[in-house]
Amino acid sequence: MARILLIVGGGIAAFKAAELIRLARRNGHSVTPVLTAGGSHFVTPMTLAALAESPVYTSLWDLKDETEMGHIQLSRAADIVLVCPATADLLAKMAAGIADDLATTLLLATDKPVVAAPAMNVRMWLHEATQANVATLRRRGVTVLEPDEGAMACGEYGPGRLPEPAAILAALSRHPGLDPGSTFLSAALASQEVGSKVEPGMTQSAVDLSGKHILVTAGPTHEPIDPVRVIANRSSGRQGFAIAAAAAAAGARVTLVAGPVALPTPAGVARIDVETADEMLAAVEGALPADAAVLVAAVADWKVEASPTKLKKSAGPPQLRFAPNPDILATLGGHPDRPRLLVGFAAETGDLLEQAAAKRTAKRADWILANDVSGDVMGGTSNHLHLVSEDGTEDLGAGTKEMLARTLVERIANSLAQVP
Repeated sequence: MARILLIVGGGIAAFKAAELIRLARRNGHSVTPVLTAGGSHFVTPMTLAALAESPVYTSLWDLKDETEMGHIQLSRAADIVLVCPATADLLAKMAAGIADDLATTLLLATDKPVVAAPAMNVRMWLHEATQANVATLRRRGVTVLEPDEGAMACGEYGPGRLPEPAAILAALSRHPGLDPGSTFLSAALASQEVGSKVEPGMTQSAVDLSGKHILVTAGPTHEPIDPVRVIANRSSGRQGFAIAAAAAAAGARVTLVAGPVALPTPAGVARIDVETADEMLAAVEGALPADAAVLVAAVADWKVEASPTKLKKSAGPPQLRFAPNPDILATLGGHPDRPRLLVGFAAETGDLLEQAAAKRTAKRADWILANDVSGDVMGGTSNHLHLVSEDGTEDLGAGTKEMLARTLVERIANSLAQVP
């Protein structure tokens, strides 16, 4: 059984707090609700009290409670503090250390793990101020979950929807700050598939990349053949996005140059979307200088002179004239603004380490991350990486792409700390 202190922010998604309380209680856990003034416009104290079978706290100025320093007791009596929904305003106050009501005072006074489940308009979520606040909170150890992507009450579409209550509770069950001996959820709920969006928000990094600029490329490139057809590959972008998320969680300023992928932008990351290899090179050069560049993107080796009109099947097989695409890794290897640490990826189906070592030398990279893509790595959730450097080869092991991203970012931070 776990004791949850639930802070309900002032957003339309506050109605989901009622379902979250019901689900947590059904699994044997206690919930103490704290309702903000904004939250009370969307859900009533009576509703939360009835579901939680607990008093609902709304004001810092309850004389009886404050005579006994009630806000201190509330902030430390729970096993975990959950902010749901975490509005842009609440995230900003948390990042700034503002304590102007009961909810923000509790958050400043607590010594327990804090998890925030954001919900807001897509443009508010993607705004530079919100992303900076999220990155600040993650550096301090607050777990900020990734919002879901979809249609919103405001009529817009994109990342910013509150994750479903079951997904939020499943995320809490994996929180490293909880007693590992306690069963937070029933086995059925804990094993529920909650999607990949929750996992990046669980990243809590002790690695410090504050003040560093990390440039990451991810995904495929699409080289047009005609207005409807392209030369492409199977890259999902997931490994590159995971590296960008891990670097941002470590405090870096991250620029992510992404090919055509269907992934939400990681919190705290500045994203540039491109289609072709030429566009990716231009974006990469435009993002320099950087302390480290991690080029994960699977850039097409070849492009063709695209037809301005759709090629017709009735005309027979087209005669395509291929030309080489720019080599982005090699270009950065000899660039006047070459990053202090240049990292490339080598996706191979045979002679893995030999090919990676040859690529590192030819491209003038510092490191090459070699991975065997003969299975379902491209588009899958797991990977197995070998780090090839001037000093030799290190097996980083197999695991989820998020786990390997954190391992790699730790290596990057250690390397940059040793470079003057």
